[in-house]
Amino acid sequence: MGYENLYPPQRLEAAQRATAEAGLDALLIPPGSDLRYLTGYHAHALERLTCLVLPARGEPTLLVPTLERPAAEASPASRTGVRIVDHPDGVDPYPLVVEALGGPVAAVGLGDRMWAEQVLALRAVLPQATQRLAGEVLRSLRIRKSPAEVAALRAAGAAIDAVHGRMADWLRPGRTEVQVAEDISAAIREAGHATADFAIVASGPNAASPHHGTSDRVIGVGEPVVVDIGGTMPSGYCSDSTRCYVIGTPPPDFADYYQVLHEAQRAAVGAVRPGVSAEAVDSVAREIITDAGYGAAFLHRTGHGIGLDGHEDPYLVAGNELPLEPGMAFSIEPGIYLAGRHGARIEDIVVCTPDGVERLNTIGTELVAL
Repeated sequence: MGYENLYPPQRLEAAQRATAEAGLDALLIPPGSDLRYLTGYHAHALERLTCLVLPARGEPTLLVPTLERPAAEASPASRTGVRIVDHPDGVDPYPLVVEALGGPVAAVGLGDRMWAEQVLALRAVLPQATQRLAGEVLRSLRIRKSPAEVAALRAAGAAIDAVHGRMADWLRPGRTEVQVAEDISAAIREAGHATADFAIVASGPNAASPHHGTSDRVIGVGEPVVVDIGGTMPSGYCSDSTRCYVIGTPPPDFADYYQVLHEAQRAAVGAVRPGVSAEAVDSVAREIITDAGYGAAFLHRTGHGIGLDGHEDPYLVAGNELPLEPGMAFSIEPGIYLAGRHGARIEDIVVCTPDGVERLNTIGTELVAL
């Protein structure tokens, strides 16, 4: 797919309006997902300064190291109308930020994950400016995906589904978690991802740790295995999906609570619709698991947003009263984890639609016996 519709010039204009409405004079955005969202430029995070200077009013400027200028000009940023200014090695780039602002500023929004050394350098050249988080402005813009963004996430979901569909090729008794994860990572790239970002293969008691990763543990017959995998597509948009597998016959207690988990995950997906709060969806899954006696074993929130970041707003967790809106995309991934024994998690990426919900991972969620 082409990416022109993913990074339209209108985003910069919308961000400028939102910046003014937030009482900020400008946003200063370093490499990362916010920069890519606004300009389409997937910049390297270097010790050399790359920074989008986005004034609430006036011309946006993208400051880049001289050696990175060709990459910036080849990116979608060149089609957004942003002015590209480069700085050679040995020249202090921070006065260029002041120049690009076009005048005194009282308050600026800094990229939420800007390096501390850049934050301090900007404080030195803008001593009178209050520093706030750019996320105050950009979060509300990024949280609702456009049709083009949903299409990109749908393609990412289909790509990671294809990898889960091949799990029998790699998940066999006698192999280690690391060996299986290496095969999965290669398959994630083969399925169309630009990068394989993670491959959790958690077998037996390791499955009771939600973020186990991998180890040299040998996978045995009859052991539940949690496989949580994801990557980033060439579009910049991410995939993330978890399924559970067993080689042979699962332990009886595992089979029992997997059915509880399966019901909870399906119910939470079904609860998604405009106007329902993020915490209400979390509550749907949590109540089913708690009523079955496994409440203490559900260790994390029900879901996280996804887009250019693997984890972003909205978060489906108790206390988040945010009403869901069409275009919001997030995971539904309840889990049950019994320390020292085994565990299970089922994860789909879904998007809230005007009429309800669309699953972007379309493969089954039943326990897969290999």
